[in-house]
Amino acid sequence: MSHLTDEARAPYRDAQPTIELGDNSLEAIVAANPGRRSVLKNGLLGLSILPMLGTLAACDDDGDDNGGSTPTPAPTPTPAPAPSYAINFASVAINTNDTVTVPTGYTVDVLLKAGDLVEAGTAFVNGTFPTSVSQTAAWAGGNHDGMEYFELSGTDANNGGLLAINFELPDYNILFASGSYNAATATAAQKQIALSAVGIAVVEVARGSDGKFAVKAGSRFNKRYSGNTDYRVGGPAAGALPSTIRGMLNNCSSGRTPWGTYLTCEETTNNYLDPSQPNNSYGWVVEIDPYQELAPATKRTAMGRFSHENVAYLTDSDNRVAFYMGDDSTPGCIYKFVAADRYSLTNRAANTNLLDYGTLYVARFNADGTGEWRALVQGQNGLVAGAADPGNVSQSTTPAAPTTVNFNTQSDVLINCQSAARVAGGTIMDRPEWITVAPNKQAIFVTLTNNSGRRVTDAANPRVTNLHGHIIKFRETGDSPLATRFTWEIFLQAGNPTLAEANLKGNISGDYFSSPDGIRIDPQGRLWVQTDHNLTGNAGTLNGAAANMVQAFGNNSMYYIDQTTKQSKRFLVGPLGCEITGIAYTPDLKSFFINIQHPTGNWPVAGQQPRSSTIVVRRTDGQPVGN
Repeated sequence: MSHLTDEARAPYRDAQPTIELGDNSLEAIVAANPGRRSVLKNGLLGLSILPMLGTLAACDDDGDDNGGSTPTPAPTPTPAPAPSYAINFASVAINTNDTVTVPTGYTVDVLLKAGDLVEAGTAFVNGTFPTSVSQTAAWAGGNHDGMEYFELSGTDANNGGLLAINFELPDYNILFASGSYNAATATAAQKQIALSAVGIAVVEVARGSDGKFAVKAGSRFNKRYSGNTDYRVGGPAAGALPSTIRGMLNNCSSGRTPWGTYLTCEETTNNYLDPSQPNNSYGWVVEIDPYQELAPATKRTAMGRFSHENVAYLTDSDNRVAFYMGDDSTPGCIYKFVAADRYSLTNRAANTNLLDYGTLYVARFNADGTGEWRALVQGQNGLVAGAADPGNVSQSTTPAAPTTVNFNTQSDVLINCQSAARVAGGTIMDRPEWITVAPNKQAIFVTLTNNSGRRVTDAANPRVTNLHGHIIKFRETGDSPLATRFTWEIFLQAGNPTLAEANLKGNISGDYFSSPDGIRIDPQGRLWVQTDHNLTGNAGTLNGAAANMVQAFGNNSMYYIDQTTKQSKRFLVGPLGCEITGIAYTPDLKSFFINIQHPTGNWPVAGQQPRSSTIVVRRTDGQPVGN
């Protein structure tokens, strides 16, 4: 969550996809051996026969036996060296530069800025401001956040594909002359303009002969979904909501499904851009098909209503799947949704409404390192009429009086999910944000960004005034998405070891940081973490004086962390005022897509208003990112 979002909503609080086949997936095969992509012949071989690739490589293309004659042997080609995924880059130093700083040997290209055209329309002109939503409807929105990269049939995925990008909050500085927005005084036209700058964009991207990616203008896949778009409603709470909801909001991070759809997350349960709309319409996971083949964009109510951060999934050999989600609020819990049915590997359409049926659980972290998933089902775990909600027990040593909540139906449970989680005994965490699942399915990581107001600790949240956050690691029993129990540990505590306060030092080995937010394990098992510290916020005492976050940590940044040694290396530092977020990549891991959210200086275009942007980071020698 951007601190700008927190401030904005505060007054209103009350083509064909790649099917995930684990180690047999296209992404995993190519990441392990990119040379095998030539066997795929631009997607002409279906994923269902991927396990046969080794056999196909040994077969004669036409079956001709040359009439029994002995052919002249061809020279044995020199095999191309296998790419290295070792982490060899030199750490970037902490800095406050107004640019994206990357290691020597790397380059940064700006791909898509707030205000750039996604669909055909009126182009953004620096120094002017739109007067109608007809001008902004085709633009990329603002405060770029989570994103996913999708492959296209017939296209080498390392050279082109679809990128789905979240827009958390408008870049007001390019929309309004005042550089700000006030929903209470905004005109109808201004509200529509602001709402056009949230939601998502799907864009087709392609790499040119110069090695740079660019948006493919005019692609039939390029599409905006905004706060002015109508969304279908599915799942158990659909009957308690309008059948169609206008807009989605606060599209923070995201995820995907094994059948190749995009999951964008509404990180607000308040409509702070147009408060006349009912709050219950927001705070959901929205499923969107980037290929525009399946159902219209749909709010999936079975996954619960809360301040959704992102979604990550775990599968098993029987095609059962669980989706993990964090509630980025204080109090906020960790959830998982287990779909009732298996997903289909061969028929995308069969998965259209899979997310409307299943069981939602909340995590309880026990002091002994074990944990359990408690079902959020009406009639179970205290979810009945007259239930007692203990409220936010983390923020005060004097517990507030419980409030009475009536859970008469499953709709009540899902709409009042945060209350249901507390009633069921879920552990209140320090703002759980991104979640990522390891490729070997043996670890799940959660970033707990911070909770400066925590006054009551527990084993999973051990620091009062947790300014800098921590990362938790847990493992499902049997590595199964269906498990109802797990084990857990604190992976690391963020902080700066030179700070005077003991609880703010942290225990990071290597390059230190504050407020872990974005987190993702790539197909080679490499863990990447991005930060979102409030630059003007208090960091603690440094050299005998109070220090803010910039003085203690520099600009927000991105890190590689070794899962075994927990050694941290700073890979990237962002420009002034920004948050680093969003991680996606091509299957060969040679191009990383990263988002720069709400910069405040003179970036990315000198002499123009700063704009949130998607960048592409790659090595100049064509090797995988990380070398």
